[in-house]
Order: sequence, then structure tokens, then C-alpha cells
Amino acid sequence: MTAPSAQTDRFVHERLPPPAQWPQLMYPLPEQQVPSQANLVATLFVAAYAANHGASGLFCLDDGVITYADAYQRVQRMAHTLRHRLGVQPGNRVLLRGPNSVGMSLAWLAVVHCGAIAVATMPLLRARELVTVIDRAQISHALCDSAWLDELHQAQQAPGSPLRHIEPFSMRDAHELLGTDALPPCPTSADDIALLAFTSGTTGAPKAAVHTHRDVLAACAAWPRHCLQLQPSDVVVGTPPLAFTFGLGGLLMFTMAAGASVHFPTQGYTPALLLQTIGRVGATVCYTAPTFYRQMLPLLAQHPVPTLRMSVSAGEALPPVTRQAWHAATGLAMMDGIGATEMFHIFISSQPGRPLPDGALGWVVPGYEARVVGPDGTELPRGQVGALAVRGPTGCKYLDDTRQTKYVRDGWNYPGDAFVQDADGVFHFRARADDMIVTAGYNVAGPEVEAALMEHPAVAECAVLGLPDEERGMRITALVVIKPGHLADDALVRALQDHVKATIAPYKYPRQVQFVATLPRTETGKLQRYRLRDIATAQGDTA
Repeated sequence: MTAPSAQTDRFVHERLPPPAQWPQLMYPLPEQQVPSQANLVATLFVAAYAANHGASGLFCLDDGVITYADAYQRVQRMAHTLRHRLGVQPGNRVLLRGPNSVGMSLAWLAVVHCGAIAVATMPLLRARELVTVIDRAQISHALCDSAWLDELHQAQQAPGSPLRHIEPFSMRDAHELLGTDALPPCPTSADDIALLAFTSGTTGAPKAAVHTHRDVLAACAAWPRHCLQLQPSDVVVGTPPLAFTFGLGGLLMFTMAAGASVHFPTQGYTPALLLQTIGRVGATVCYTAPTFYRQMLPLLAQHPVPTLRMSVSAGEALPPVTRQAWHAATGLAMMDGIGATEMFHIFISSQPGRPLPDGALGWVVPGYEARVVGPDGTELPRGQVGALAVRGPTGCKYLDDTRQTKYVRDGWNYPGDAFVQDADGVFHFRARADDMIVTAGYNVAGPEVEAALMEHPAVAECAVLGLPDEERGMRITALVVIKPGHLADDALVRALQDHVKATIAPYKYPRQVQFVATLPRTETGKLQRYRLRDIATAQGDTA
């Protein structure tokens, strides 16, 4: 039975998809059952107290710790400021802007604690992009790291902006938000809204995914509990922003659910700085994208990571060569998984102690169901490539967006990925659905060609796509960033093509190779594939 909503501002509730367009939400495991009345933040802190973690460090600083008890006291005092000084009401949307920090984390927790809806944004968004978020979510209040105010102030000046109040805070501890009194947690229904997560824009215009208190609590009992198996003794570090659900879950929510600790940098991470931090704070779990792991590899001899027990990769496809090189250098089997902003976090993953076939991604996370289906939604026989369909305790609910019916069909979520499930039930990623290249009657997965190219010593990064071709239907085209010391010439083009022919089926080699200085990526490090076609078309033929 659903408890009464405590959110008096009904803007988001009134713009949810109609129930017929919702995914089927399922809670098959006892630990994923959430009471009808639940405040996400209060639930996590109360659970930490119950497990005797109150005196344990939640935030690991260079000069000490902030315990769970101290953090919760600060959150309650900040929530009092939001409610009584700034006038934030339950259901109001509050924008948060800043890099990963203790201050950003405490501000986020205070917003949700007082019953408002957190809308965390990537810190590098420009004023024009912020205007889009503010307008879409009709945001009235913003909490902003003091060093990141300029673009937000510009966005506030846009005609008709609903943003009335901007409150600055410090990244260290957001002490500016502390009130004199503590505000009790807002008695939210578990189905009240906790956050809006704007997608990272890898395929075009960002969408606002809606997640409830129940969604996040159920996610805390899924992948991190059954696959990551985080322990109270763990110290977590990573690069994904808190505005990205991969980062919010991995660095903050799942850490709190386990009674573990998280360390945030005082400046943005570089590969060398991340390795140094792991060594300095004794980090045991690291989250970052494959690109970052690849860049850290040559630095490991200088900055070893003896305390690290878990390396988590997500955000984009993990090339087998990167997985193998990281294992050879560290002895750690990298944990890979696939998730989505719409699903909050990872729903298919590798698992500790379970060996994977070469190139496989893993198994469905307990609590979820997944299948590979054809165009009509019918499950395909094992071994056939099809669209991935998923359902479980989380699912897609867009804010006022016609793309809802593309993502959710017949109660299943369609993240837009092409997969194969083998005879043993293991899932193998093939490509984003729109990255499948049909050339001369063959289906070719772009990431498979990318993985082959990445094994060549001259290749630093690459992206493969299909361009229109009158003769073949689509022409396999590779955009390649080469490593220093190699010459981008016709000889290298031929060498790369020959390498692919010798590594995978010869018909999959790129007929066209273009050398580029960089590849377009989002702030989270994910490849912006929708921009590749324009780049390839503008550059023209190189081979």
C-alpha cells in the first residue's frame, strides 16, 4: 500500500508518464522491499546507526574523517536552512552545481532529506545548457560551489527564468548552509520523487529520468550488495560525477548503504593523481571509465595500488585489451557492468569469483530480469543478436518526454543495446543498437572492430561507425587517435586494416580510416557517438 505523498509541489508528479507507459517494477528479493513511507536519506543514516557505524568515517579527508553521526547532524541542520531560510518546500526542484566534494554530497543529502528533489548537474555545463535544465525542471533554488557561480548567474538572467535563489557553498564542508537547528526528515512516501537525473547526452538532447526514494533504496540492495559486495572497511574513490547516477550510486549511495567511506579530491583527477590518491588514502574500490584505466596503465610502475581490491568499469564498453592489460599489471579482475541513467545503475555485471568467457559482460544482477529479443519483443534463441530488454526494481520514468514509449514497451525497459546471450546464460555486449553496421549483407558490431583496433600498438583511442555507401549499404569507418611517435599516413592505414583482418573476420575491417586529434566525449567520459557522423563527414576520406 502506498503512503500519502508529502510533496506539496506536484510539478514532477503531474508530468510523469501515464501508468500504461511505465515499466513493470518488480521486487523479488526481501532486501529490495521498501516500506511505503521512506525517506531515502534518513533510511540510510538510521541503518548506519543500527549497524554501529555512527562513529565510523563516511567522508575520508586528508586531515581526518567526517563520521556518519557528524554527517547526519550536518545534513539535518542544512535541511533546516533550506526549509526555513531559503523557503524550499517538499517537491521543489533544487539544482546542485559543483565538482565531487564533501560539500556537494552534504548539500545533495540535505535537499532530499527535506523532501525536495535533487537535480545535480555536471559542473562544466555552460549557461545555455543550465538554462535548458532550469526551464525543463522549473527549478526555483540552486546550491552552487562558490567557484562555479558565473555560468549559473548567467543562466539566471535568461528571460522568464524560474530560478529565484542561488546559495553558494564551500566544497570542503558546505558550512555556509548550516542552520542552528535540526530539521526532522520529511515523511516522504517511498514513491515520492528523490531526484531528476539528466542523461549525459551521448545520443543527442538530454532527457530527465525520474527516480523515487524507493528506486534508490532498491538499487542499493541490488548490484552493490550482490555483485560489488562492499564492506564497511572499504574506502571508495572514483571519477564519475555525482550528477551521473553511476557516480551518485557508486560513490555516495552505495557507500552509505554499506557503512563504508568515500574520499573526494580537492581538485579534478588526472590518471596520475587518481593513482596517487589510491595509495595515499588506502583506497580499496575504484570507479572510473575504460579510458581512464587505459591511461593509468603506464603509470602503475611508479604508483602501485596494493590496497585496491576492486576496479569497477562502466559508462562505456570495456575493450578486452584494456581488461587484460589491467589484470596483467595489477592482478585484479576488473568488474564490468552495464547500467543506464534511466535504470539508476548497473543491471548486468560480472561477479567476483565467477570466470567469464572471453569478451563476455556478465550475468543479470539479482532482482532484475533480462532477455535478448527480436523486433516484435519475442525472446530470441540463445546465440542470436538482438535488443536487450530489462525489468526489475528500477525502470525508466521520463519527465514529460515523448521518448518514454521508445524506452519502455510492454513493461520492459529497452536501453538501446544489442546483446547475445550464450547457452550458459551469460550476456555478451555487441553494440549500441544504433551502432550495428549492416554492410554487404553482414552485421558488424562497431565495438568489436574498435576492440581489434585497440590491440594495435599505434592506437590510443578509436571509434567505429557505418557511413552510407551506394555499393555496400554502409561503409565501416574508423576514427583513430594515434599514440605519439607514429605517423598518420597511408602506410599506417594499411597496417591497421591488415591488423583487423588478421584479428577478426576479414569482412569486418574498416574500409575507411580517418585520423583525428581527439574523440568527442561527455563530461563523464562517454563517447558522444551522435557526433561521430558529422566529424567523419566533415573530414572526408583519408583512405
